[in-house]
Amino acid sequence: MMRTLCCGLLLTTSALGVGFRSAPDAAHDFDFSIGSWKTHIRRLEHPLSGSAIWVEGTGTVSVRRIWDGGANLEELEVDFPNRHLEGLTLRLYNPASHQWNLWWANASDGVLSTPNIGEFKDRRGEFFDQERYEGRMIVVRQVFSAITPSAYHFEQAYSADHGRTWEANFVADLTRLSAEAKPSSVAAADRNRDFDFNFGEWNTHVSRLRNVLRGDTHWVEYEGSSDVEPVWDGRASLFELNVRGDAGEIHGLGLRLYNRSAAEWNLNWTNRSTGILGVPTVGTFQNNRGEFMDLELVEGKQAFVRNTFTAITPSSSRFEQAFSADGGRTWETNWIMTFAKDRRRPNQQGHQGAH
Repeated sequence: MMRTLCCGLLLTTSALGVGFRSAPDAAHDFDFSIGSWKTHIRRLEHPLSGSAIWVEGTGTVSVRRIWDGGANLEELEVDFPNRHLEGLTLRLYNPASHQWNLWWANASDGVLSTPNIGEFKDRRGEFFDQERYEGRMIVVRQVFSAITPSAYHFEQAYSADHGRTWEANFVADLTRLSAEAKPSSVAAADRNRDFDFNFGEWNTHVSRLRNVLRGDTHWVEYEGSSDVEPVWDGRASLFELNVRGDAGEIHGLGLRLYNRSAAEWNLNWTNRSTGILGVPTVGTFQNNRGEFMDLELVEGKQAFVRNTFTAITPSSSRFEQAFSADGGRTWETNWIMTFAKDRRRPNQQGHQGAH
């Protein structure tokens, strides 16, 4: 099977094949959530401690559609008496397993959690993952229920006894404000501006090395477009790629999150055929050049993955991905994207360098 990486995730031949088959009905399970919502939230102050102290807050939720419903991005902003919470959930449908993968990130650190995975049955969605909390391994359950065109209910619960008993700790009731998601904005004054240069719609050319780490010199070419929209009022961004060539089509999605405490970016990537995020590449911009790295298995070998953004101007930029299977001594470039100006948002600002 032919496979190649872009931004840290293997793309299989199903992603690169000619066309993309219509998604089954399950890929539209989250269509009910698209739009803008008012939310009332109750949060347990100290889960799994025997505490009965709940904190209440109100806020807004905005959900935008991706891939005709096969994915969506939810942005949450809520005020509690002692805390302001801003976060997002990226929901991706896996057509192979017919399940959804739900990733959460808090704006304070810009790091995606382990995904909750599950599905809908009879208009009720249940999603599970296992993670460590306060030093012990627990099971996390998220449930969407009471779904109507104008409202729905969400509840998160923890179990410290392998699912025999559950303690709810985050309960939200949502009421629809609009069928449209909140318009994207780059207005936040406290955001990092490194990726501002990439906001907007672009004509995009992709060159992909046919086989990686095998000495191959055959490149495959694609033409198409990409769109980069702000998230969290510009504190993060969502990158959508749609290109096609003789080898087929590529529909990719990148979520770029800034970790303020580390002063680093986490670049997360997926494609429509899998709905699974790869290992994030992590790095920074310096002197108008962005460099991002990770270490992962590539074609059965442990390899460094390096992503770079260079040649940044108001109307163009260049992205390259390279692998190294010898500890960084030599590198093989395998993916090149060039961006040329198409339509730009009138409120867009130019690249300002690393902060």
